[in-house]
Amino acid sequence: MEQRPFGNTGVWVSQLGLGAGELGDRALPDGQAADTLAAVLDAGMTLLDTARGYGESEARIGRFLGPRRKDVVLSTKVGYQVEGRRDWSYAAVALGIDESLRRLQTDWLDIVHLHSCDLETLRRGEAIRALLDARQAGKLRVAAYSGENEALAWAVASGHFQSFQCSVSLCDQRALATLVPQIEAQGGGLLAKRPVANAPWRFDERPYGTYGEEYWYRWHTMARTGDLDPRGLSWQELAVRFVAHLPGVPGAIIGLTQPAHAAENAAYAARGPLPADHVAAIRAAFQQHDEDWLGLT
Repeated sequence: MEQRPFGNTGVWVSQLGLGAGELGDRALPDGQAADTLAAVLDAGMTLLDTARGYGESEARIGRFLGPRRKDVVLSTKVGYQVEGRRDWSYAAVALGIDESLRRLQTDWLDIVHLHSCDLETLRRGEAIRALLDARQAGKLRVAAYSGENEALAWAVASGHFQSFQCSVSLCDQRALATLVPQIEAQGGGLLAKRPVANAPWRFDERPYGTYGEEYWYRWHTMARTGDLDPRGLSWQELAVRFVAHLPGVPGAIIGLTQPAHAAENAAYAARGPLPADHVAAIRAAFQQHDEDWLGLT
């Protein structure tokens, strides 16, 4: 697995990492969660991205990582659900970081994001101040923002953050036009979330009411016309290779709970970038069909 510099932060990340949201599902057996984490690390995916809102995810990573902590980059997200504290207050961010340190059983966090707070919250500055104070105190290495669209644009321009996380996939390309080049020019890091767009090709019909419904609509709209063409690849391989080799995107985080899928996705990334004309066709398909397809939080 290729390891890449994360902007000018001094951190290095694997080109693919684990989006550990599903790892926190309480219905997932502990043994399967432990096996999945081990398979991810064995596949060279040393970037682990979690959040306080992901159920048991932080606690499981803390329990199962053990001595391999030194070999990984831990990324988490904070700002809410702290008992007795107003969401996005200074205390909610500061205490959230302390709780993440405890649950993850670590002395430091590599990357900490404000987790998709809105533009008004960012402008107030209270949450940002708490994040930067925690970095000054040595509790985290990289102060980051996770979000989309207008709030993400403000965060990039603000100069407060060293890295960012946003949706980038076949079905979510808005950030690629301007924000990704801006982040790269500033020396910032970027984590692409949902690089396989919740795998909409799993569904024969539009999955109404599910989290991935909008992505299914976008994928189907582009694919049914032939404008989005896998050219003989599986959709999963196409999606992984597209995002894993985009300029300005050092790391992409994939959610999974089956150990075999870690090696599978790593193998796809190792096959290298798609041909330049294929990447251009994918970008053109999105631009042609874009019906105000904003980044999905």
